[in-house]
Amino acid sequence: MIEARTLTKRYGHRTAVDAIDFTVVPGRVTGFLGPNGAGKSTTMRMIVGLDRPTSGRVEVNGRAYPEHRAPLHEVGVLLDAKAAHGGRSAYKHLLSIAATHGIGAARVREVIGLAGLDSVAGKRVGGFSLGMGQRLGIAAALIGDPATIILDEPVNGLDPEGVRWVRTLMRSLAAEGRTVLLSSHLMSEMAQTADRLIVIGRGRILAEGAIGDIISGATSSAVRVRTRQAELLAATVAGPGVVISAPVDGVIEIAGMTAEQVALAASAAGVVLHEITSLTGSLEEAYLALTAGEVEYRSSNSAPTGAHK
Repeated sequence: MIEARTLTKRYGHRTAVDAIDFTVVPGRVTGFLGPNGAGKSTTMRMIVGLDRPTSGRVEVNGRAYPEHRAPLHEVGVLLDAKAAHGGRSAYKHLLSIAATHGIGAARVREVIGLAGLDSVAGKRVGGFSLGMGQRLGIAAALIGDPATIILDEPVNGLDPEGVRWVRTLMRSLAAEGRTVLLSSHLMSEMAQTADRLIVIGRGRILAEGAIGDIISGATSSAVRVRTRQAELLAATVAGPGVVISAPVDGVIEIAGMTAEQVALAASAAGVVLHEITSLTGSLEEAYLALTAGEVEYRSSNSAPTGAHK
């Protein structure tokens, strides 16, 4: 478990993380989302003791990271896939990490196989592609068989098979009762992997909770209906809080009612429905709605000047 209480980090007059509280629970994959400059990296660095909080506290499995006597067994972390020494082989890199905790070569070979790096275990890390470096970083994070795993953009540079591997791995680790914190800008992947979300913007928590609750709370939903009696259905369901679109080719959209409520009203009025579909917002829509006013770096919509002719 990861618990942060009034966690704050300031750099001079700039506040990178502003007195945030959050909990990352075991047995779930928790997604950590936010725009560039939102404070995600600073928060993760404080969790694993790379940055010291200005005030507040963050604990992993009941203790601050520096207080753990064998941290690799408590927390596995990937913050920078390029952190490995380029002159070492993948095997030697992992073996050197394992040696700090008395972890044997058998475990090194095990995580190499888990990460799909058997064929390149003897090759120098400096020649690795970004995707291979990501696999090596994940292997390093898992070498101590930790109870908590923290990964920053783990699918960056991976091919579709690698992305699927990370997704399956994260969910299997959570199913074992481990705590998994996953940061990514890929909304479609996060929607398939995470159970819970923490959304941060300008150093403050914007939302925290189950992914479905966050999506429903930040986006609107509607019911799309196709019927030859669109005008009759519209008149039937009209009422306070119900918004109905103009019929187009027998199709209307109704906001403010569930699909079940629409179907029951149609049945009572003798309206035959040929199609009824619940329309819900996406994680991307929810994320953009939550962070609309929290983006520090925003591109201009104007066309560039001085274009080549």
